[in-house]
Amino acid sequence: MIQCGAVLDTSFVFRGGMGIISNPEKAKLFCGVIYCDEVVRRKSFIMLEEKLGKIDLTSNVVNFDFSNYYNPEMGNGLRRFWISFEELISVDRLAKIKIFTNFTENSFALDGRRQINIDSGYVSLANIILATTKNYSHRVYISSGIYAEVTMMYKKGRFVKLPWTYPDYLSKTATEFLLKVRSCLAMQLKEES
Repeated sequence: MIQCGAVLDTSFVFRGGMGIISNPEKAKLFCGVIYCDEVVRRKSFIMLEEKLGKIDLTSNVVNFDFSNYYNPEMGNGLRRFWISFEELISVDRLAKIKIFTNFTENSFALDGRRQINIDSGYVSLANIILATTKNYSHRVYISSGIYAEVTMMYKKGRFVKLPWTYPDYLSKTATEFLLKVRSCLAMQLKEES
């Protein structure tokens, strides 16, 4: 029997139908970006590439007319697009990456109001995961004040929505981009194996 506070020795391998503890496959880091000022967008991307590596894929830019949630803080005429990064990540880095993207947002804030919103997440072969600072019933705490959400699942060649999937992630622009990121991930994983 394991007592509270005891350290579990995971150096042995479970047998007889139990799962074997292993590291997950790497994933493709991406960010969803909402902005209104092109200069802020360019400067923030310099920060992102310095910390997270080269941006390799970019979606088309669309008007952010899916919701007015950000308008009181960021103003009108908002634009929306997605980017991914060349280097695959270990998924346990997501909390630290979210903290950095929040720092980047705050670096360009005026009078406490953001000028850019950068949502970090990753694409795996099975799903799309977004990081957030907000807890809710469908989110899981990962560390350092950050939660993770399965935003969409991959099934039969496409990403499938869930009850909480944001409308912009269901747009043609987003789904085409995310499928392209997933294809890129599959090729990179094959090259690394």
